[in-house]
Amino acid sequence: MQVVDMATRTTVTRITPRMIIRRTVTNIITMLITITMTSIATTSIITAIPMLKTTNEPQPAVHDRSGMTESEASALYRLLTWLSPSFPVGGFSYSSGIEWAVEAGDIRNAASLQNWLGAMLADGGGFCDAVFLAQAHRATEFCDDGALRDVAELAAAFVPSRERQLETSAQGRAFIEIARSAWNCDGLEAMIARCDGVIVYPVAVGLVSAAHAIPLAPTLHAFLHALTSNWISAASRLIPLGQTDGQRVLAALEPIVSATAKRAITASLDDLGSATFRADLASLRHETQYTRLFRS
Repeated sequence: MQVVDMATRTTVTRITPRMIIRRTVTNIITMLITITMTSIATTSIITAIPMLKTTNEPQPAVHDRSGMTESEASALYRLLTWLSPSFPVGGFSYSSGIEWAVEAGDIRNAASLQNWLGAMLADGGGFCDAVFLAQAHRATEFCDDGALRDVAELAAAFVPSRERQLETSAQGRAFIEIARSAWNCDGLEAMIARCDGVIVYPVAVGLVSAAHAIPLAPTLHAFLHALTSNWISAASRLIPLGQTDGQRVLAALEPIVSATAKRAITASLDDLGSATFRADLASLRHETQYTRLFRS
């Protein structure tokens, strides 16, 4: 409201309570509009950033409710099948010299069996087979024909006895033939042909798993677990070893299996070597045993 100051003859605006309220309301509305617009703009920017990242970055693998990708589930399925006792490679008919060790009194119970197998895994045939598997897997993965041929040849010559040679070559041949007929894949036939000779069991497992794009680490763990399980199964038919005791031995050997797999992944062919002379002797002596249940 405007009034005239009679002393100065000027117009003066008088502020009334209604005008104060109106101005206050206007200021509040203006401030709310500004805050809202700023919030919308900020939200739009934040929302747009992940969209831009999604456009430029690879999408993560889609997992099902089990927490595995399709390729991981496929790899697990195949490893469980190929390294199962029911897979027809004839592993049940071999003892890797354990039969003679039982006859000689070296293996008498669960404790002595655990010690024997722990040495075979860490310092004997278990470690050597794991190294050959890892080298064959890498050579197949990188299509290195020369390296694959050399690994196959060395692995076939590395066994300490005629019966062990029969064991690993027969199982390798069976594994390859079953893979060809039931689990064939692109490039498998060519890789098999490049070995140009005998393919022993660990080389066969490494070659086929790499051809199916199954990672090396789980393949090694599955192979060593199957190898240990087969040894325990043979021992359970030779000494008083119940199923529960067999599982106790298998559980106790878990850290040795894991450590052997880790060593084999980083090892080269120059690291090959065995210090289990008694086990090698058992394999040689088994050939002359009078009564035998197993072929090695």
